[in-house]
Amino acid sequence: MEDKIIENKELNIWEALLPIIVLVCLLAWNVYVYGDDALSGSNQFILLIGAAVAAIVGFMNKVSYTAMINEVADNLKSTTNALLILLLVGSLAGTWMLSGIIPTLIYGGLKILSPSIFLPASVVICAVISLATGSSWTTSATVGIALIGIAKAIGISPGMAAGAVLSGAYFGDKMSPLSDTTNLAASMSGAELFSHIRYMSLTTIPTITVTLILFVIISFGIETTGGTDTAQLLTDIKAAYNVNIFLMIVPLVVIGLIMKKTKPLIALLIGSLLGGVFALIFQPDVVATIGGSDSLTFVSGYRGVMDALTVSTVVESSNPILNELFSTGGMSGMMGTIWLIMCALVFGGIMDAIGALQRISAALLSMAKSTFGLFASTVASCLAINVTASDQYLAIVVPGKMFDTAYREKGLAPENLSRTLEDSGTVTSVLIPWNTCGAYHSGVLGVSVFDYFVYTFFSYISPFMTLIFAALGIKIKQLIK
Repeated sequence: MEDKIIENKELNIWEALLPIIVLVCLLAWNVYVYGDDALSGSNQFILLIGAAVAAIVGFMNKVSYTAMINEVADNLKSTTNALLILLLVGSLAGTWMLSGIIPTLIYGGLKILSPSIFLPASVVICAVISLATGSSWTTSATVGIALIGIAKAIGISPGMAAGAVLSGAYFGDKMSPLSDTTNLAASMSGAELFSHIRYMSLTTIPTITVTLILFVIISFGIETTGGTDTAQLLTDIKAAYNVNIFLMIVPLVVIGLIMKKTKPLIALLIGSLLGGVFALIFQPDVVATIGGSDSLTFVSGYRGVMDALTVSTVVESSNPILNELFSTGGMSGMMGTIWLIMCALVFGGIMDAIGALQRISAALLSMAKSTFGLFASTVASCLAINVTASDQYLAIVVPGKMFDTAYREKGLAPENLSRTLEDSGTVTSVLIPWNTCGAYHSGVLGVSVFDYFVYTFFSYISPFMTLIFAALGIKIKQLIK
């Protein structure tokens, strides 16, 4: 226990902020030098430098090396499930491409979704799937991948498409009673779950409405590449794959399992294996080619499915656009994202161990003199934890613990705190490249955070919406005594 206590002097706010200032400056320079390639490795090392600065601050405040390493280990342990999910998402994407599931989804989308309705339709589709499953991660890994493929095929910016996908996905993630973050926010504040959801809808519905309006406006001005021939793309997809409606059984099974509260790891493993089985049934020639043979045998079938599960594969077609769409990285394609998350958790773990996260939250709490100040401090605290701890769960738990008493002392119902935690902690995590959510969605969708950031309207309108309600005193629920 004594290893976790700062013994000689209290960490001051500038010491707590120093590692963040260094990290932000170095990351900004690194992005300037490397551009989109910054996530290929250099940003990961910058996070370790930030962790080293935090460790030096810790040593100056009598925090032991053991305490810091133990906190890092606890952080990594807490994300074991998420890291395994990432690996299985890679394998699922591989077998779903091999089996023709994703190409079939793209084929159907090309026939139904025109550029004029694609972006708002993507928001609605992802919102429905996320509401049903309670998971933005599952939504990205299934329908999200297909929508990005459709966007590329019809000449819409992948950044715009990813922004629409994530806006819808996080709406559902917030509002679904199946969502882990929704349940966590309610429990941390002491609010009843469905009361929390009803109260949260007051800010969430206006936010998603504004988001849809913005995407409709953008859609009016969309100009496709002109060289994209949708009819030819449809022909080329059918030439490369056996497009079959029965392939949709697999994603429906996965979504059904998630809705039945099956653990995501189990659902994704089943989805990956079913993808391999359906590949052997519906795409024997494709499997044989990936397996390095002219015909499907036991060996080529095994090798084809196993390669799709684990390593980079490409299904060749006569169309260069489709060659890019029909490539996946398997489990190996997720390693860069896992590497980034692990380095971010080292930084977050040391910041937590030296008391920096608690010090920053306490400083923000001390500035909350009014009701609006309390809401604003909660929002700022959630954003700060998302940036420093790199984890949306901590961005809910730490401010939830810090601000619970303050809300009650001001006579505010716990729903105020739970709503603010979700409006600022849950949804902004996807906007930070080294946060577990930002790294995950960027890796799964194949679109960098820098490309989709400006288009993920729902995520950065949400905290402003909750502050507007607080400033104007709209629907601020009082504590019943």
